[in-house]
Amino acid sequence: MIQGSIVALVTPMFEDGAVDKESLKKLVQYHIDQGTDALVAVGTTGESATLSEEEHCDVIRSVVEYVNGKMPVIAGTGANSTTEAISLTQKAKDVGADACLIVTPYYNKPTQEGLYLHYKAIAESVDIPQILYNVPGRTACDMLPSTVGRLSSIPNIIGVKEATGDLSRVHEIRSLVGNNFAIYTGDDATSLEFCLLGGNGTITVTGNVAPRLVHEMITAAMTGDKETALLIDAKLMDLHKYLFIQSNPIPVKWAVAEMGLIPNGIRLPLTWLTEDCFNLLRDAMRKAEVL
Repeated sequence: MIQGSIVALVTPMFEDGAVDKESLKKLVQYHIDQGTDALVAVGTTGESATLSEEEHCDVIRSVVEYVNGKMPVIAGTGANSTTEAISLTQKAKDVGADACLIVTPYYNKPTQEGLYLHYKAIAESVDIPQILYNVPGRTACDMLPSTVGRLSSIPNIIGVKEATGDLSRVHEIRSLVGNNFAIYTGDDATSLEFCLLGGNGTITVTGNVAPRLVHEMITAAMTGDKETALLIDAKLMDLHKYLFIQSNPIPVKWAVAEMGLIPNGIRLPLTWLTEDCFNLLRDAMRKAEVL
């Protein structure tokens, strides 16, 4: 089981929006050095919505190459078309990803039965470990715990990223899936509590900026060391807040650029962080001791 601090990696870009492969390589090494437990390539934070299919697969391939077996690589391969999701998932397998993270179909609002059949079709088409991804705040589609329970019986569906921020779902989902199914949070602000309740880790935005602290906090929470986890999380709370002051990944890309790890690049329709937010984020980064 992939556990711990799983960083939803930003995709470095130049100011013209072109992918910066050298910065991507440097960024991957940074996470290896900082103790990150796994990486998600081309998830929401990696700007999956605006990369072409060729770029999408190339970034996954590059991350796998740069990681070189030092940690698991999870590829974001969701789509609101089942056929497209199958194609992306197959291509991620072909380039060496260890697992895939597959967001619920967005915009078209499937029923719970539609969600079940969507994920079942992907799992049966591509033999790679697959993680469900529920983020209704972005997709307008909430995959209910009962649907997660049904899908957990499919052998290569190995976990769920539950990004509602609803802590009651940890116990509800666990009661339906058993202990060999991973339950990850996608909500940084509640990740400590989530893991204390029995979650298997976080798929984190904050971990892009403070990877060592997030790793240590999640490790402490998962082993029941609440006191240590709380002390570390106190340093991270402002980052959890201000990394979402504008739409993700706008603030996190600015913060990682501020650390000198990537250039100032993001793709339209997203725009660079506005200047009125700079000092709030800088103060949060100083509190987390990354500036």
